[in-house]
Amino acid sequence: NRSAAEDLVQESFLAALKAQPGFRGDSEVRTWLIGILRHKIIDHLRATDRRNTSEPSDGVDPLIDSWFAPDGRWAKPPARLDIDPARLLERKEFWEVFQHCLEAVPGRAGEAFALRMMSEVAAADVCKELSITSTNLWVLLHRARARLRACLEANWFGRPLEESA
Repeated sequence: NRSAAEDLVQESFLAALKAQPGFRGDSEVRTWLIGILRHKIIDHLRATDRRNTSEPSDGVDPLIDSWFAPDGRWAKPPARLDIDPARLLERKEFWEVFQHCLEAVPGRAGEAFALRMMSEVAAADVCKELSITSTNLWVLLHRARARLRACLEANWFGRPLEESA
């Protein structure tokens, strides 16, 4: 990618300017600059690999975006549920639907949700386990909750009251 290469060369020159007072002259300037560029390329490749193996980080999620109007307000607010959560959690049928919904959560979001919320693994440990940042963890959890909400609304709360209450 020509654009990325140009950016990396510019970043290398900026890094060299900042590090110039520390350059001892143990090598040729060209060798020193190529070493800086090599490190910038490795960092770029690692970042690209992390982006490709994690969830999209562009903030776009069609499901979540569909819930809001362009001005940021609810397009359709969540329905109020008149149900006792304790009673709901006692129902085997609810947990079957919940498990189905959790399995339908795409990518690492479902895994992050299961580790953090269901197994109560510490956030730092989830980040280590999934090789993600804490910021990415919160994005994954947000997306998982959104997917679970949509699935549960369609498959549990959308049922007639006598079936889901």
